[in-house]
Amino acid sequence: MRVLNEKQEAFLKDERRLMTELRLLLEQVGMEGADREALGQSIGQLDELFLLVVVGEFNSGKSAVINALLGRSLLEEGVTPTTAQIQILRYGDGREPQGADPQYRTLSFPVEILKEISIVDTPGTNAILRHHEALTSQFVPRSDLVLFITSADRPFTESERGFLEIIRDWGKKIIFVVNKVDILRNDGEIVQVETFVRENAGKLLGEAPVLFPVSARAALRAKQGEPQAWPQSRFEPLEKYIRDTLDEDSRVRLKFLNPLGVGDRLAGKYRQVVESRLDFLRTDISLLSDVEGQLAAYREDMQHQFKFRMADLDNILLEMESRGQAFFDETFRLGRVFDLFSKTRVQQSFERQVVADVPQRVERKVQELIDWLVDSDLRQWQAIHKHLVERRQEHKDRIIGEMGLENFRYDRNRLLEDLGREARRVVETFDKEHESKAIAESALNTVAASAAMEAGALGLGALVTTLATTAAADVTGILMASLMAAVGLFIIPARRRQGKNKMVERIASLRSQLVKSLQGQFGKEIDRSLQHINETLSPYTRFVRTEKEKLTGAGEKLAGLQGEMNRLKERLEKI
Repeated sequence: MRVLNEKQEAFLKDERRLMTELRLLLEQVGMEGADREALGQSIGQLDELFLLVVVGEFNSGKSAVINALLGRSLLEEGVTPTTAQIQILRYGDGREPQGADPQYRTLSFPVEILKEISIVDTPGTNAILRHHEALTSQFVPRSDLVLFITSADRPFTESERGFLEIIRDWGKKIIFVVNKVDILRNDGEIVQVETFVRENAGKLLGEAPVLFPVSARAALRAKQGEPQAWPQSRFEPLEKYIRDTLDEDSRVRLKFLNPLGVGDRLAGKYRQVVESRLDFLRTDISLLSDVEGQLAAYREDMQHQFKFRMADLDNILLEMESRGQAFFDETFRLGRVFDLFSKTRVQQSFERQVVADVPQRVERKVQELIDWLVDSDLRQWQAIHKHLVERRQEHKDRIIGEMGLENFRYDRNRLLEDLGREARRVVETFDKEHESKAIAESALNTVAASAAMEAGALGLGALVTTLATTAAADVTGILMASLMAAVGLFIIPARRRQGKNKMVERIASLRSQLVKSLQGQFGKEIDRSLQHINETLSPYTRFVRTEKEKLTGAGEKLAGLQGEMNRLKERLEKI
């Protein structure tokens, strides 16, 4: 390429910076090898001659058009596929073909036009020879300008339409050539074919195409000694467009446009990849949200049910309190004054009539509460495990994009497998008896500590009995008074009130200690269970959060780079 002016140099510097940023970002997203090569080649083309790539189906006359441009029969022509390689035509002394790559063949000819541009002849794009089409598709991203050849006898076929979509997606400048118009009977047929191609190409590209109807063979005959064939060839407008319209400044603009077109196409492609991953990641976000919702509902339900279960315990103690009130009214009266002088008799009566089976009922209720807590904990782990298994099964065959997703899939699936395995392990190794015993011992220790008793020597039922009967024992042992009237009128009523008050206080204390102990242990067990679940989920949670932040950031950066590329395109029009 020729020496650039100051504006062109500044533009080239900005374009290289932008393309470097894009390449680094696409590597982070997971760019495919073919895209990496296409982007690298488009950037590398900035330092090479203008590249005119000729594409089309076999037998459309690609080689004939190139020969007509060069004015010599330098490339083989035929009705069967004759170009099995990509042939790069450069200016040179015409020595033997260079290059060891079997897919590419470099030819040099001492033809004036090749001093300004390099011409690429590509294999046919028909479905008959798919490897030819692959070669052509790989080379298109390197082009600065595409010459799309279609034949007048079968213009704009379905395979051409499909291949044109590939070229369009790379953002290339395309010139359409309808070759072999000499086989048509008159100008009306030529106009008809030209209109057909123009309309269909315009619909596909979204803009009116540049189109030239020609006879490449007539043009070549004219240049080789049959000047009368030149008007018939209609080749002059195409040649003039290439020679004159594509002057030096135009070629520079198209060359600068090449990486921007490739970059814009790849940025759009990988924005879709990013969006596809984010869309799939929403499944994981939903999974975690479901789990969080389950855990929050679990805690709320457990707290709600705990209050109802504690109400059953309250009822047992209230019933004992009611019997205690009746006991003091019946026992602490003048008619039974002699019974009051026996502390043992009063205490035994209190235990038999008031305490009764309360210790056993309290122990059963507490054990039921503990069993309920342990069972709920186990069911929660079972629910988490089931949820993970169902989610993995539901989305195991879902496709999440097509490019660079191996690590993403591997990390996600590995984490889900680990979570399921841990949840299953917890469920399978859950020891209900051990868990219940541990909670019961902790509750007992708390009650015993509050009552300043030795937990190791007393069970929960014994503690209930001890705390309750103390109320009766503390008010017995009345001394013999000299005046029975004084005992009946003053001492007995006072002791009765004292006994009732102490009994109410002790039952209230017992209830408070039980509630405090069980609530505390209940809270600890819930927190322990939820913490264990959250710790198990934490690697997966971090993965989802990190991946979401990374993908969101990459999508925003790709959008920003696309915006910069569009601004560079607008700036390029003014250079």
